[in-house]
Amino acid sequence: MNIGSRLKTGFISILSVGGVAGLVAGTPSVKPNIIIILADDQGWGDMGYNGHPVIQTPNFDAMSEAGLQLDRFYAAAPVSSPTRGSILTGRHPNRFGCFTWGHTLPPSETTIAERLQDAGYRTGHFGKWHLGTVYKNSPTNPGSNGFDEWFSSPNFFESDPILSKEGIAVQTQGESSMVTMKAAIEFIENNAKENPFFAYVCFGSPHQPHVATEQDRMPYLFLEKQFQHYYGEIGGMDRAVGMLRTKLREMGIEENTVVWYLSDNGGLRDSERDPDTGERKYLSSTGGREYKSSIYEGGLRVPGIIEWPGRIKGGSSSNFPSFTSDIYPTLLDIAGIELKEEEVVDGISLLPLVDERLNSRDEPLAFWKFPAAGKPVHADRIMKDLLERQQKGIDLDPEQLMHDGGTPGKRYTEDDLYGHAAWLNWPFKLHRICNENEEPVYELYHLEEDPWEEFDLSSQHAHLLTSMASDLHQWMLSVINSLNGNDY
Repeated sequence: MNIGSRLKTGFISILSVGGVAGLVAGTPSVKPNIIIILADDQGWGDMGYNGHPVIQTPNFDAMSEAGLQLDRFYAAAPVSSPTRGSILTGRHPNRFGCFTWGHTLPPSETTIAERLQDAGYRTGHFGKWHLGTVYKNSPTNPGSNGFDEWFSSPNFFESDPILSKEGIAVQTQGESSMVTMKAAIEFIENNAKENPFFAYVCFGSPHQPHVATEQDRMPYLFLEKQFQHYYGEIGGMDRAVGMLRTKLREMGIEENTVVWYLSDNGGLRDSERDPDTGERKYLSSTGGREYKSSIYEGGLRVPGIIEWPGRIKGGSSSNFPSFTSDIYPTLLDIAGIELKEEEVVDGISLLPLVDERLNSRDEPLAFWKFPAAGKPVHADRIMKDLLERQQKGIDLDPEQLMHDGGTPGKRYTEDDLYGHAAWLNWPFKLHRICNENEEPVYELYHLEEDPWEEFDLSSQHAHLLTSMASDLHQWMLSVINSLNGNDY
């Protein structure tokens, strides 16, 4: 692993393989507060600190400089709902049938919110949910999955959104990311004095359609409107993160608060053709091959920053490979909660990485895009309908509460190992591409030397390919075992 440390005046760093340079300070005696901030479709390269030549992200840049920048961080899936399921459970989403966008989180799954809730944390969800409904009394709403308070949308949303406050539709006013963060800050202010808190803040940006405010478009008026709005939505998120960081410092709780920022999948393929050259200019800079929905690097590699002033001193960066399934075990570790013996998770705790005690990753990262259809969730339509029903006193249809209940509905066998899967045992990444009734096709890349996955090494490393393919196959069988309800 390669570690790059961005040094500050008077700060001495020690570089180590895989570890993080620049951490000191003892563990606080009070349980840390935890904030997860999730973007919607932001590519790895859509950040000023990652070298984007146009996008201005001063607050993200400051957060990166003050914290730990995870340069090789991945979403567990290349689309929204599955990645969100992995964050909450530490498990690959295929284990519980959340195969693609619009699929739900089964009520039988244990979430990080439930575990933290049991440990005395006050828990809140704010913004995009996309793992079920946001109706009252639904088994798939945030409240049924461990959140004491929630102000949520069933999917992405734009400015002036109608959000669900524990099942009650509320018309809001303002830029979407700022509306989301203001609700989270109110939750923090109401709970920080009495309890440790867990706030899960999920922006609806920069998902399509891109409709930035005039304020956020201002720096980009020299660009085509599509770029103005896309970059402007990232600017709205940046302002919201800046507001949070300022508030934590005003309250004097920043030292003992972990803030973890990431995106739910890689960036967008959308583009415009340059009128002078005829070349396509892509909205998103992914930092890898392809875009959202792909198992190649561009669909999975995302921004990742952890800021924790009481534990992380000075700006540091790590190429240690990690992904969203690591969040669940890491937060348990931070809160002093042990994994249950019977839990089957795919992630590991990154707290040793934070404390410079993790030199290599023994557990490879596994990905699997199973061929399943997405399920449309039209948030704007759903929330307008809920608001109108409330105003007229009309009850919901009981079937609406379930939104399929998150149950896969069939048994799977070894014959169901279709789709595009990958096994990342750094620095090698093996792809297994298998269509129904066909034999798998394999590709092998050395990511350290070939981060854009251009040069297939499968014919040159037959022994390594065979070994990695066997490990991936065994992991996929374990996923099938979970799907069939045999974990617990």
